[in-house]
Amino acid sequence: MAATQTTSAPELSKAEQAILLLRNIGIIAHIDAGKTTLTERVLYYTGKQHKMGEVHEGTTTTDYMPEERARGITITSAAVSCHWKGYNINIIDTPGHIDFTAEVQRSLRVLDGAVVVFSGVDGVEAQSETVWRQADRYNVPRLCFINKMDRVGADMWNVVEQIKTRLGGKALPIQMPIGKEHSFTGVINLVQMRQFVFDKDSKGQKVEEMDIAPEFLEEANMRRDELFTLLADDDEKMGEMFLAEEKPDNDQLAAALRRVVCAGKAVPVLCGSAYHYIGVQRLLDAVVAYLPSPLEAKPTIGLDPEDHSKEIERKPYPDQPLTALAFKTIYDKFGDLTFLRIYSGTLNKGDKLFNATQDKKERVDRLFLMHADAREPLEKAVAGDIVAAGGLKFTYTGDTICSEDKPVLLEPPKFPDTVISMAIEPKTNSDKDKLAIGLSKLAKEDPTFTHKFNNETGQLIISGMGELHLEIIKSKLMREHGVDANVGSPRVSYRETLTAEAEAEGKFVQQSGGRGQYGVCYLKLEPFPNDEPDRVLFESEIVGGSIPREFIPSVERGARGAAFTGIIGGYPTINIKITLLDGKYHEVDSSDLAFEMAGSIGYKEAARKAGAILLEPIMNVEVVTPEEYMGSIIGDLQSRRAVITELGDRGHLKVVRAKCPLAEMFSYSNACRSLSSGRASYSMEPFGYEPVPRSKYKEIVGDGEKEGVRR
Repeated sequence: MAATQTTSAPELSKAEQAILLLRNIGIIAHIDAGKTTLTERVLYYTGKQHKMGEVHEGTTTTDYMPEERARGITITSAAVSCHWKGYNINIIDTPGHIDFTAEVQRSLRVLDGAVVVFSGVDGVEAQSETVWRQADRYNVPRLCFINKMDRVGADMWNVVEQIKTRLGGKALPIQMPIGKEHSFTGVINLVQMRQFVFDKDSKGQKVEEMDIAPEFLEEANMRRDELFTLLADDDEKMGEMFLAEEKPDNDQLAAALRRVVCAGKAVPVLCGSAYHYIGVQRLLDAVVAYLPSPLEAKPTIGLDPEDHSKEIERKPYPDQPLTALAFKTIYDKFGDLTFLRIYSGTLNKGDKLFNATQDKKERVDRLFLMHADAREPLEKAVAGDIVAAGGLKFTYTGDTICSEDKPVLLEPPKFPDTVISMAIEPKTNSDKDKLAIGLSKLAKEDPTFTHKFNNETGQLIISGMGELHLEIIKSKLMREHGVDANVGSPRVSYRETLTAEAEAEGKFVQQSGGRGQYGVCYLKLEPFPNDEPDRVLFESEIVGGSIPREFIPSVERGARGAAFTGIIGGYPTINIKITLLDGKYHEVDSSDLAFEMAGSIGYKEAARKAGAILLEPIMNVEVVTPEEYMGSIIGDLQSRRAVITELGDRGHLKVVRAKCPLAEMFSYSNACRSLSSGRASYSMEPFGYEPVPRSKYKEIVGDGEKEGVRR
């Protein structure tokens, strides 16, 4: 994290002052931790809306899709804006279900801070770890809010310990609860040493602030001393005071907290109950006090589109060249919208822009500030803003929008591979065109949804992150695009990889009387984990012109195409490196087609020699169950080829953690309910890929397994 950038601009303009009072935050958590309820309370207390919606009633602002309201879960991230004590806060409420993790990923890429919500009863859960790692990846400063403190079994200090041990976060409790479970009535602020009691009858509107009650004072003083000691480890000024045996005053403690949070060194922890209106206003105070403005956030570093070795920094000021990142696209009855985070410069309605990723010119026809599904027209937006633009024809998620005379490329968000697929077909011939259009639009909206035609089976295959994900896709096809379709049973998206290094010749030579086709290449394949979009790295070692430079991309295209279809069951090959060693060409007969075919032939031959194997997606599974059913749960998981990794406690319940192949987890929810009389619950998230047992190959690829595969 960069240090505050305001020091380089001692006299800020009016626009820059507004940016200093801006907070762009996301609310992230495991499913059912209370994110949407918390967002609803924030909008109410900030005066953005005059009535609080409830998840169980399907009346919340940010869960506006019919599928969200019917299921009571968040499916797509929604942006809202509000004001608190002179500060403007842009909030993105994100999904908690693992099938929609891409929504969290792309939101965190463009945010300056985050509020991580935990259940006071359940603590750190499987998806809590996922969103925490995503925030770590993008260096997003965060606060922790321990919710549901009024529930039986809630324990703030247990959750704080889990944040330290399971997430590796340096947790700094800046509040302590007043009361426990049903007697939970408020919080004590350890920075200001004040007590706040919330009135449930007024829906939290009445908050009584007072001195700390005598029965809590000793513990509050002890925990404040602990906070000072923890801060002294990471903040130089606090360290000096600690060594000098001086005590910080309230303002010094708050300033130190802000410094360590903005630097990403520690996370303040607060508590409350969003459902029962306790602690939300104090969380808003912490957001504006400790999370950074765009001026204080991590610097925006991009690459020169012409030379990726050169870095370009954009400062978050309105008079800088325009730089923005497209992080979300939606289609609805009012037209297409692209969500943009503006990092520098000013964007006006009607401006002509440049898409540096696609090398295309664009024009902004309309500009909006979004409030979930409601739109507020804007004439312009400046650095720090999160807005939606209409009229962009070529822009996709991850594209950089900038000034054409000063282009820059920003790092796009990265998304996980799809893990599940199914066949889909229109019910009637009249639906064919509508299905194609609908799938294309949904794929542009959702980077973790893909579709392709399988030439071998003649089927259209859709792929996504889970059964629920594809179920929602089908529902949106019907509701938004008027397509009625049949879908097959879910299938696992396997991958292939190589187990050894091998070299082979790819030769494509045809003579037909006139001009022929001639292309020869020598390829080396080897296992090589990498971060390329398709997990395939291609390098050329051609020297001396044995293959003209213009034909090398054709060899790469052919080799990558062959890698995408694999040699076992038509699955993409990952974590490999393809090296073009040498080749031959003919001055007359050589062509792009010839070298593309040679690249494909060479790849397949080398892959057979290298010993291709199948990989299957492995899931991290967490089952929470009463102790009397634990034996049955473990036995069932082991029958599904699961490896039990941890057994633990969560209050009076037992927690079973395991790694299990996704292929064995279809319809597990029914088995879990049956084994526990409906009392156990589970969650799972992708862990990675591991080799498929040889005994399963025939079951997966049938009798058509190709020769030359390592056995």
